[in-house]
Amino acid sequence: MGVVRKTKAVQKLLDIFEKTDLAMSSVSLVKDLEDSMNKTTVYRILDRLESQGLLHSFQGFDGVKWYAKCQGCSKEHHNDRHPHFQCRDCGKTECLSADFNIPELSKHKVEYAQLLLTGQCADCAQL
Repeated sequence: MGVVRKTKAVQKLLDIFEKTDLAMSSVSLVKDLEDSMNKTTVYRILDRLESQGLLHSFQGFDGVKWYAKCQGCSKEHHNDRHPHFQCRDCGKTECLSADFNIPELSKHKVEYAQLLLTGQCADCAQL
């Protein structure tokens, strides 16, 4: 992992991700941190943590960018190619530990792929 200057603001964001295995939306992070830092700072830190291989991002079904902890990524290489699940009822969003194959395409180099599964989480699906 690259070197990230651990200011109080950076540490506050890192602490949030250390406490959960769930993904967090950029919108909820901005709202949760509005008393301690402005929106621009939150987005700038998220971008920096992603570029350093500490977080990865994906677009949710609502068009909002979501972030989750990386597992074994570095500044040079993100290897978080896994599906994500987002509950349409409660909004819980998580990384799934399931593999999916990215097809080989002639004359194309795939650098990024996203698979988002939506539906009901186990808690919401209970009748």
